[in-house]
Amino acid sequence: MAPNQNIPPLNDKSLFKQECYVNGEWIKAKSGKTFEVKDPGSGKLIGTCPEFSKEDTDEAIKVAAAAFPSFRKTTGRERARMLRKWYQLMVDNAEDIAKLITWENGKPFADAKGEAAYSASFFEWFSEEAPRTDGDTIPATVSGNRIFTIKEPVGVCGLITPWNFPAAMITRKVGPALAAGCTVVAKSPGETPFTSLALAELAHRAGIPKGVVNFITALENTAEVGSAITASPTVRKVSFTGSTGVGKLLMKQSADTLKKLSFELGGNAPFIVFDDADLDVAVNGAIACKFRSSGQTCVCANRIYVQKGIYDKFAAAFAEKVKGFKVGGGYDEGVTHGPLIHDRAISKVDAHVRDAEKKGGKVVVGGQKMSELGSNFFQPTVITGMTMDMQLASEETFGPVAGLFPFETEAEVVEMANKVDVGLAGYFYSSNLQRAYRVAEALEVGMVGINTGLVSDPAAPFGGVKDSGFGREGSQQGISEYQITKMVTMGGMGQPLQGS
Repeated sequence: MAPNQNIPPLNDKSLFKQECYVNGEWIKAKSGKTFEVKDPGSGKLIGTCPEFSKEDTDEAIKVAAAAFPSFRKTTGRERARMLRKWYQLMVDNAEDIAKLITWENGKPFADAKGEAAYSASFFEWFSEEAPRTDGDTIPATVSGNRIFTIKEPVGVCGLITPWNFPAAMITRKVGPALAAGCTVVAKSPGETPFTSLALAELAHRAGIPKGVVNFITALENTAEVGSAITASPTVRKVSFTGSTGVGKLLMKQSADTLKKLSFELGGNAPFIVFDDADLDVAVNGAIACKFRSSGQTCVCANRIYVQKGIYDKFAAAFAEKVKGFKVGGGYDEGVTHGPLIHDRAISKVDAHVRDAEKKGGKVVVGGQKMSELGSNFFQPTVITGMTMDMQLASEETFGPVAGLFPFETEAEVVEMANKVDVGLAGYFYSSNLQRAYRVAEALEVGMVGINTGLVSDPAAPFGGVKDSGFGREGSQQGISEYQITKMVTMGGMGQPLQGS
């Protein structure tokens, strides 16, 4: 089917691809099956993508395995140049990438442009890390022995990414994999495949060797494709970003082949505002943290705790900001927030709001579906008087709903913040230096923002604890997820020097 025309024209129409990228070629599924991708804002058809099967996936894995022996022998500097060229092509085509993100994800175009730049930055960062994968020289405890280590690529990597950041979640995984010398099979999200396929086209133009990067798609067969990746003994590493439930399933499926794993899973971020915080700064930080991408991020504030001394002032100022939002299609002028991704997301958000109301919460802004705009729109919502027995206190909403919980003491709020199974990100606002250290150390999360609601940075190690997963993405640590450390011991090195 031809795509509809509810998108501003791409500057480069050849970036819109409706086939998978395997071994440097654009291919269909062997079965010929496809699935439809629709604009979450308008509900109109964007286009179709191949419905890959286990057979198709196995073939992509074989291609990546065939490319690995030669690619692993490239120097770090050579790989750096490839990534740098790919990065520059992303910068040069940033507007088109942003258009694709908005089209299939729904986020406002300004946000999509921010993601396009952020996603490119991972290729830049890891192009600089590629030549610096140093080993160590280790003093031996046995006289005459010498010990050193070598960092080697782990092998073929299976990468599975979500729909909420169609570009950034891919580059954050592909960048370090290629920098380390690995080859990849990347499973694109069925809801938002076209951004990833545009990145594949740019990889082709960047001269990434055939078989090194392979992009595959599936919707109905997603579980089948995931199982093929985890079951394959050829795949030596799996990186997944998504729900905790799916992560646990993939971990079980990977057990028989003992793969290296890194999982960035669900979150339920606490956002704490102490009495001594700068109120305006805290309100603005909470707005950015909670409502970015309409609350559809794994690190967005889900539970906002405000100390009783400033609770009413914070709630009033926060609600006033939310009243100024404009909801609509991502390309529309002045729109601050777009649609949710699908009807299941709307149903969950609505259920959380209705549950809070039933249990005594007061909706002061929003709280309703926006059917006049389309089936996937929901009003940005603020609820006061939240209590710990409400669903939002223990479940990740993943939508534009801000529940404000009152608290009295530091010890109380830390206990409340930690009373969940997950631990991805946490935030708090305070002008007390001693409290900053205490609370940062006490929060059971992998990332902490102090007086800021935005912590993502290619230089920062991104990841969680508890049911939010393990492993780190970005930063100097990110490349190590795609490497093994080989230890070498040389004996007989302590013989005395002979005279000439």
